[in-house]
Amino acid sequence: QVQLVESGGGLVQAGGSLRLSCAASGSIFRLLAMGWYRQAPGKERGLVAGISRGGSTYYADSVKGRFAISRDNAKNTLYLQMNSLKSEDKAMYYCASGNILAKLGDYWGQGTQVTVSS
Repeated sequence: QVQLVESGGGLVQAGGSLRLSCAASGSIFRLLAMGWYRQAPGKERGLVAGISRGGSTYYADSVKGRFAISRDNAKNTLYLQMNSLKSEDKAMYYCASGNILAKLGDYWGQGTQVTVSS
């Protein structure tokens, strides 16, 4: 069982930055692939960025060059640095874990809201 708790969301102006954190319970964080998803009202949840246990990363085209995913295995924490935020980045952001990057979603956090004002 893995518990995931996101934090760091909030209201930011377009062009601004936010850093999301996802704290994981247990001792197997370093063995997990992790990812950040987002869901806007009326839209499906989609993968924004992912990181394997070895550190390989994936980014959706819409956030490449603006977002950076990272992990600190010593702190059991996943991060998402979001720069140059746009109004279309407004969504609920969720972290998720899985055995491999291609199969995230075994466990989910409760989400943290990101709102971008124009």
